Amino acid sequence: MEFQTLQLAVQDRIAVVTLNRPPVNAQNAELRGEITQVFDELSDRDDVSVVVLTGAGKVFSAGADIRERPNLGATPGAYGRHNRLVRESFYAVVECSKPVIAAINGPAMGAGFGLVMASDIWVASEEAYVSMPEINVGLAGGVTFLQEVFGRSRARRMFFTGMKVSGAELYRLGLVEACLPPDELMPYAMDLAREIASKSPIALRLAKEAARLTQLMPSRDAYRYEQGNTVALSKTEDAKEAQRAFLEKRAPVYVGR
Repeated sequence: MEFQTLQLAVQDRIAVVTLNRPPVNAQNAELRGEITQVFDELSDRDDVSVVVLTGAGKVFSAGADIRERPNLGATPGAYGRHNRLVRESFYAVVECSKPVIAAINGPAMGAGFGLVMASDIWVASEEAYVSMPEINVGLAGGVTFLQEVFGRSRARRMFFTGMKVSGAELYRLGLVEACLPPDELMPYAMDLAREIASKSPIALRLAKEAARLTQLMPSRDAYRYEQGNTVALSKTEDAKEAQRAFLEKRAPVYVGR
């Protein structure tokens, strides 16, 4: 599949999705549609175990392309269609059946930070920062997700002021796995992706599903759900192979069944 506003590369069970809409990877309708499309595709691909999401150039994503917004009110239903595109591009990442690593190569603002928050694991460049600056253009959105990530005071300060939080501060707060010089970011993210890709594909799929769904459940129901997954996985060929490999002190060879 050819994409106009992003790049996709797949090798060794790792997919790298690069936002590529110069100069700052601002999200217009085309990019949002392609984000939804590529993550739906990767969810179904048997040759992919993990996804790395990053941005081309020095910016991860500057958020929404504000130039699209002034004309939205001219046509009935335009705002509804716009909001649907925004939601679906976010939830395509959230609901991807494969773990998603956000390699935050530079500023991730507004909807750009939304894509980071939709991802499972974050790694930041020393040149990265995140912010939710909608208040600076007379708008307000994103506090739902800010309050899932940050404490009450920090989340609301960011929402009310557009405050920037640096990669180093994200690391101090324990929100990113590492804060690295720019040239070390992708090697670190790829090493992490290779470690994840070495696991059983069927176990990874259920692990991603459990990580997402148990957040929505009472703890007793969530634990029972996970126990059910463990029972189901114990009957797979991959689980038997993993146990044999452990006893034989060798690397397992998984078949995804």
